[in-house]
Order: sequence, then C-alpha cells, then structure tokens
Amino acid sequence: MQSSRDQQSGPRKREEHLSKDGKWRSFPKVPHLLQYIISGNYFGKVKINGKTFRKSLETTVWSIAQLRLNDFLKEHRENRNKLDSPRFSEALELFKHDLMANPNMKPRSKEYRLGCIQKLQRTWPELWELGLDEITPEACKDWAGRIHKEIAGQYYNNMIGTLRLIIARGIKEHKVKSGEKLENPASELKRIRVKQRDLQLPEREQFKVLVANLRQKSGGWGPRVADLVEFLAYSGMRIKSEALWVTWQDIDWPRKEIVVRGDPVTATKNGEIRRIPMLQDMENLLLRLKDQLGGVPTERVLQVNRGYESLDRACREIGIPRLRHHDFRHLFATISIEAGVPIQTVAHWLGHKDGGGLAMKVYGHIRNDHSQAMAKIVKF
Repeated sequence: MQSSRDQQSGPRKREEHLSKDGKWRSFPKVPHLLQYIISGNYFGKVKINGKTFRKSLETTVWSIAQLRLNDFLKEHRENRNKLDSPRFSEALELFKHDLMANPNMKPRSKEYRLGCIQKLQRTWPELWELGLDEITPEACKDWAGRIHKEIAGQYYNNMIGTLRLIIARGIKEHKVKSGEKLENPASELKRIRVKQRDLQLPEREQFKVLVANLRQKSGGWGPRVADLVEFLAYSGMRIKSEALWVTWQDIDWPRKEIVVRGDPVTATKNGEIRRIPMLQDMENLLLRLKDQLGGVPTERVLQVNRGYESLDRACREIGIPRLRHHDFRHLFATISIEAGVPIQTVAHWLGHKDGGGLAMKVYGHIRNDHSQAMAKIVKF
C-alpha cells in the first residue's frame, strides 16, 4: 500500500505543467497522463480524430496510475492509429527512407544522422508514441533543456535539427493526405553558439623537438608515429578519411604532388579527389620512407594509424599543450598562411569548397612568433 507521502509528493518531484485554469496537471515525460488537482485523481488522455478524450484511472497514486495508463492506451491503440496526424515513429520511418535513399549524402553523414536519432530516443523515449499534433513546443523545450547540459554544442545543434527534420517530414506527408498544414513544434528551439576552439599549436622549433622526442622515446613504434605526425603536418590531410589511405601510387613524383583519394568506400569528406603540392619537407620524408619500405605502388605509405599515447607523453615531456591528430592539419594551414600563401589556395589544399570562408574563420589567427615578427616591421 502506498503511503500518503507517495501520493502527495510523488508527482511533485517530476516535471509538470499546469493548465491555464489551474485545474489540471500534465507531465511532459508521460504525455498521456493528467491529474485533476482538486481531487488528486489521475486521468488517461488520448486524442482521436482531432478530439481529446479523458478517462479516470480511479487512483491518486502515481505508480498505480502509470500501470493503468498502459492498459488505457492499449485499449485505445486501434483508435489512436486513426489520428488525423501521423505518429512521430511513422514520420521517422519516412525520414529514414529519404535519408538512406539520398544519393548526394555520404555514408558517414548518414551514420551521424542515425546516431542523432539514437540519442534522441534515449533522451526522449516517450516521443515515439506521440502523434505529431500531440507534441507541444513546451515539451520540445523541456527536452532541449535537459540535453543541453549533457552534450557538446555542435552535437546539440544537430540533434535539434534532426528533430525538426523528422517532424517536418511527417507534416509534409500529412498535408499531402489531408490538406491540413500542421505547425512544427520544434521550430522554436534555438541553436546555441559553438565556441571556436582555442588552437594552441607548436612553434616551428617546438615541432622539431616533438618529432625528435617521438622517434627517440616512444619505443619500437616511435619512428612510425613520428612519420605519421610529419606526414599530417606537411600535407594537412584528415587522418582517418584521407592520410591513412594514401598509397605509393598516389605519389606523383614528376609533378611533385600527392593525389588525395580518401577512403575507397566513403571517399574524401567532400567526395572529391584533389591534388596537393609536395612540400620540400614532405619530399624528404617520402624519399626516406621509400628507401625503407620499398615504395610498392599498392601499399600504404603510413605504417601506423594513430599515436595518441606517444603524443600525450611527448607533449608532457617537452612542455607544450596536448595535441590531437587533427591539430597537425591546423598546423599545416597556419604555417602556410603565415608564409604568405593566399587563404583561398590553402582552402583548396585542405579540400574546402567554400573559397576560403571556413579557413578564414578557423585560421584567422596568427601565432605569437609570427605576430612578433610582423610587429617589428610596423612603423609610425
């Protein structure tokens, strides 16, 4: 038997909304449940053919109300399937079909969107059983408020974008069948500003010390990790989708260029093959590796696919901020810009397709050594 404390305080510990007349209490996480405040009785709620029906669950106890609500919903499932608007789960299936059939979207992008959907289901499982006209802007805001503190800004923005797209797909289908235009309850969700990461890149001398440390103090794999770091820094390639897939037949010695084809399944991030110039440092590295490895055309140039542990240790030992693999792409771009290469050219080398807009945003800084050198030529 439930105590009076459970009866009185249970719902108050949960997220709740009050109706405008103050008589009804609703619960965003249990959208089909209502409580009549005056009596404390719980009611099941369902919308059929655009009309809302309530039925008393004949209890004031939260736990019992939930059990009886399930029975209530089962009884009305057949009628609920006749709702004017499709359920969210139906809109999701339409969205997924369109997503997987889209020939212009890369597999990696599709996987990312599916990951957003999985996260959405974990954080708002009740959504799957709601009709689109049962999803309120307030419920969307409650959900967004919960996940905002749990996930990174960019992922948060993509999740609310995914929610909007799924609902919009269901609304589109509903309009085709009924002619009725529903409002998207997720349209009021606001994207958050994603702070640009403060790049703390090594100066040229620090980079040389880092490479030497990796070669000498990282055991048997050290020289290969150092080769990986140099290759990334001299090319600006993305490690997983580009650098690891370069073979010796991609090295165009006569033109002093490297052909960037990318992962044979997903290709490069932008889906295009590009050529990047072979810097003198890169040429020296490749000639040494060719002598060591033989340069068989179909074999990969790089012998390791990561160097996290060695990088962390080396950075600590030489006293510089921790570096990730992607930071060497940033280093390539920064040094190129500091050397006077036009930012549009650097963007082309990186595989950007926006003419330099993203490169300007990310690399519109200059490091301290370069800044001090430039300051010396400024005269009043």
